[in-house]
Parts: sequence; structure tokens; C-alpha cells
Amino acid sequence: MRCMNYVLALFLPPLSIFLTGRVLLSILVFVIWLPAILISGGLGHPIFILLAWILIYQSHADRRGA
Repeated sequence: MRCMNYVLALFLPPLSIFLTGRVLLSILVFVIWLPAILISGGLGHPIFILLAWILIYQSHADRRGA
């Protein structure tokens, strides 16, 4: 499941963030991500991918530590 979430983050970062359990953050990212994709032509997309990957890594690190 972990690797699949990283791949999902490449295409739909807000959904990937939602699957990590951060609902409010995923809604906020979606509200910013969609216009950023439409207006800039995808130039801001890598930042959201990086954010999703960091949050996925953090959620797995939290599970290992607990």
C-alpha cells in the first residue's frame, strides 16, 4: 500500500494526502492545487508531489515509532 500511495502522489497529490489521514490538509491542497494546475500549466505540480511524499513518509514513520 505504501508504494501505491507514492505513485498516486505523482498524479493526484490531494487524494494521496487524504489517504494518509490528513483530511483538512487534503482539502486545502486541492483548493490550491487545482487552480495552480489550470493556470500555470502544471508548473506548481512538483511542489505538491513533494508535500505528499513528505506526508506519506511521516505517517509511516509515526506508525513505526508508535
